[in-house]
Amino acid sequence: MPKLKLLGAAAAIFAIAAPGYAAKTGGAQDEIILHAWTWSLDTIANNMKQIAEAGYNYVQTSPVQRCYVGDGGGRALFSQPGDSVMGKWYYYYQPTDWQIGNYMLGTRDDFKAMCDSAYKYGVKVIVDVLPNHTAVDHTAVLPGLDNAVGGHENLFHANGLTDITDYNDRYQCTTGKMGGLPDVNTENPDFQYYYLQYVNDLINLGARGFRYDTAKHIGLPSDPLDAKAERNNFWDVATGREAVKGLSLLMPDSLYIYGEVLQDRNVKETEYDDYMDLVASNYGHVLRNVIRQGDTRVENLADWHHPSAPEQLVTWVESHDTYCNQHESADLTDDQIRTGWVFIASRATGRPLFYSRPEGSTRENYWGTNRIGNRGNDEFLHPQVVAANSFRHAMKGEPEKLVYTDNGAAVMVERGTKGASLINFSGKEQKIKLETSLPDGSYTDKVSGTVFKVAKGKLTGKLAPFTTYILYNN
Repeated sequence: MPKLKLLGAAAAIFAIAAPGYAAKTGGAQDEIILHAWTWSLDTIANNMKQIAEAGYNYVQTSPVQRCYVGDGGGRALFSQPGDSVMGKWYYYYQPTDWQIGNYMLGTRDDFKAMCDSAYKYGVKVIVDVLPNHTAVDHTAVLPGLDNAVGGHENLFHANGLTDITDYNDRYQCTTGKMGGLPDVNTENPDFQYYYLQYVNDLINLGARGFRYDTAKHIGLPSDPLDAKAERNNFWDVATGREAVKGLSLLMPDSLYIYGEVLQDRNVKETEYDDYMDLVASNYGHVLRNVIRQGDTRVENLADWHHPSAPEQLVTWVESHDTYCNQHESADLTDDQIRTGWVFIASRATGRPLFYSRPEGSTRENYWGTNRIGNRGNDEFLHPQVVAANSFRHAMKGEPEKLVYTDNGAAVMVERGTKGASLINFSGKEQKIKLETSLPDGSYTDKVSGTVFKVAKGKLTGKLAPFTTYILYNN
């Protein structure tokens, strides 16, 4: 088994950590995540000061483990035949070993340097991890991984090379091959031990959270067992409730963990949420529908469309999957995405994640400059986005009230009597007159300088198309 380089006193912690208990991770409801999708580790480090100043508490990396080297090791986001640079973004979602560093994002030393930069500026690092599967070409798995689990045949579930045909069948969903990706036997104690060394190495280098990719494809205790498994205990090990072969998750009470448990029929959200926070995938769809229609009346925006508590939900306007896989959200303009962001960032619950679209991307060219490693477009620093981030921090603990215009074009997110955000989802100017709890007076949006009046419990003013405003009761 490969030896892991550990840092000073952290090595001792790694060796003696006792089994922990991963409590539900909801809380800290002013926190905000920046998904620095396809940014290299160096790029993230070099932009950490701006990330912090823009109000993001967390920066989320793409997967940093060893991965499949496709298209000759090219670093295009998504290449077409004949392109001068080849590559596909999804290769780093195809592990070949659980060791830090890959050709797309950077080395183990790069990861350490990025975490050091994050610590300097008070930002926490979330790493996208994916223990569920290996590369489509599982012959590309590296010898160290095969040896760690007692041979290549022990790496996969008994059902792990069988394609899933019914994603709502929990046995198929948690043991079968998803999208051509062979399903790892996550219940194998040897694999759990090997994987946990990787996670603990990330923590020792400075990671303070994890996003579990394809989490709903890893079985819960109540799920059917694969023929090779004695019990479904991966989540107990991965969240620190249980040790494996004497090894436990480091710092379980100091980590933020959430899972990609995409909603569908027969998904056990309330069992998963006993281990981690979850993505509010249905809410993203609802919000995008409102944005497209420019009408809040077409969907219920007040309801989170999820059985778990809103304090345990990671919310987004779009994710890398909705942008990339079928381009489900890629047609939305940056202006439209911004309206949705200000809305979810202004709300009292949920933990919003801002997905950084590719550098130079347009609605005609979704891939933009088409290079992995580059910083995304400038939207994460847009003044309206930053103003909403600041508003979220300032309004922590204040109750929310959603007030809609009669025509559904706009909404006010009121936070007690301390402030409110105004969002125009439509492409037309809106004159508003909304009931409010804000005291009488004049309120000026710091980004645009637009002035709104409150008199006798009514807020009045004009909203430009696809524009947002932040008002404070100073």
